[in-house]
Amino acid sequence: MTEINLTPRAAKRINEIMGAEPPGSSLRISVNGGGCSGFSYAFDIARDRAEQDVAIERDGATVIIDPVSLEYMAGSTIDFVNDLIGQSFKIENPQATASCGCGTSFSI
Repeated sequence: MTEINLTPRAAKRINEIMGAEPPGSSLRISVNGGGCSGFSYAFDIARDRAEQDVAIERDGATVIIDPVSLEYMAGSTIDFVNDLIGQSFKIENPQATASCGCGTSFSI
C-alpha cells in the first residue's frame, strides 16, 4: 500500500468537522481531472465506503481515498493550515510538478 500521511492538525480538524456529522462519517479525498493545472482535489463527507477504498486513520480521524486517486496521491501529506487566505486542507504531493495558487489544483 502507498503511504499517505495525515498530520495531527489535519486529524484534529477532521474530528471537529465529523462531530457535526452522523456517526461513521469520514472525510473523502479524491483526485478529479480538470482544475487550473490539470487535476484537482475534491473533499467530501462520506457516509459509506467501497470495498476498494483505502482508509487513513490518525487520532480518531479517518480519511477515505479511492484506489485511482491513491495512485495520484502516493507519498502525500495531508495537513490543515490557517494562513492569510484562510483555513484549508493542504496536500503536499511529491508527484506534483506544478500547482495552482488555489492549492487544490496540480499537474503531474
